[in-house]
Amino acid sequence: MSEFEFSNQEIPPFLKTVLKNIKLVVAGIIIVAVAWSGFFQVGPEEAGVIVRFGKYTQTVMPGLNFKIPFIETVYKVPVERQQKLEFGFRTTSANVRSEYTKSGTRDESLMLTGDLNLADVEWVVQFRVNDPYKYLFKVRNPESTLRDVSEGAVRQVVGDRTVNEVLTVGRAEIASSVQVLIQELSNSYELGVKIDQVVLQDVNPPDPVKAAFNAVNEAQQEKETLINQAKSAYNKVIPKAKGQAEETIQKAEGYAVERVNNAKGQVARFNELYSEYVRAPEVTRERIYLETLQEVLPRLGNKIITDQEGNNVLPLLQMQMDNVKKIAPQQ
Repeated sequence: MSEFEFSNQEIPPFLKTVLKNIKLVVAGIIIVAVAWSGFFQVGPEEAGVIVRFGKYTQTVMPGLNFKIPFIETVYKVPVERQQKLEFGFRTTSANVRSEYTKSGTRDESLMLTGDLNLADVEWVVQFRVNDPYKYLFKVRNPESTLRDVSEGAVRQVVGDRTVNEVLTVGRAEIASSVQVLIQELSNSYELGVKIDQVVLQDVNPPDPVKAAFNAVNEAQQEKETLINQAKSAYNKVIPKAKGQAEETIQKAEGYAVERVNNAKGQVARFNELYSEYVRAPEVTRERIYLETLQEVLPRLGNKIITDQEGNNVLPLLQMQMDNVKKIAPQQ
């Protein structure tokens, strides 16, 4: 018996089976390795960028995908997730009550305004990746580049405004202008991002001059308040005075029209009487006399008019007057 045959007899049966099927085992291991390194999962908010030996080949959508193992590499880019860059502050704890810090951010937030004043501007840039290929391969460090672009855009826009505009009324217009400018610069640099929103988080004067700025703002607000109060009083008094003047003018005009119409009526009446008088002087004179007495006598009150020979009626009239005086107190 040879030495090989003897050794063969010493090998366990299990090992013999493995040695006989070694090719199948190796093939199985290779298949598992290929499957393990070839298939990959892309999340619902991501896009997969596949490169072969460092050269871009394709972009795959969310789901289960395949790449050539050991030859192709996949980079997952969050294209649906909104990302943000913070300037002038950093979020240290994002909870129900978030915590922030300004440590190390003073240089990026302190900027010069158009009227040579300083302002401490804190802002947030919210963006999405809309072109994974450009985002990965057109710029070496896209997030750092976008941060530099955003800071430069804010400094440019703030540098064209006065400090009052930056601190008060011009904030919305500044944010809109900055968003447009950042998007234009991002497109020219081919960053592959879309700027969703720029929010001026907080704008304050620098700490050393904050008290003076606050005093100036309070004075301006008080000035505006007084101006508004004066306008309110003006709007109350002037329209009322104009209404009263118009009312007086209308009354005067009405009175003038009334007097003119009365005068015209009297003239017309006199002319008619004169025409009648010319036709029948005696009758007209007597009628005018009677009409005048009819109008005048009721105004005389308790008066009795008699002729010179009516002396006999006086006692009777005196008795009637006494009776009227006696009855009056009883009533």
